[in-house]
Amino acid sequence: MSKNTIWFEVEEHESISQCLDRMKALGYAAVGRKEEPLFEEINGQPVPIRQIVKFKGSKLEQ
Repeated sequence: MSKNTIWFEVEEHESISQCLDRMKALGYAAVGRKEEPLFEEINGQPVPIRQIVKFKGSKLEQ
């Protein structure tokens, strides 16, 4: 992965569109997306507590 691409994670307190706006403000455009579950162990069993959404950001040409 080159220096012109980085992953942005949607924070717990923000919406997907807020994350995309944050990326744009930093000069990046979304070129990929991935989701992964976040688990917490409850009574010895893994329980999904939320989905982590990440966007691959590519540096915009200036």
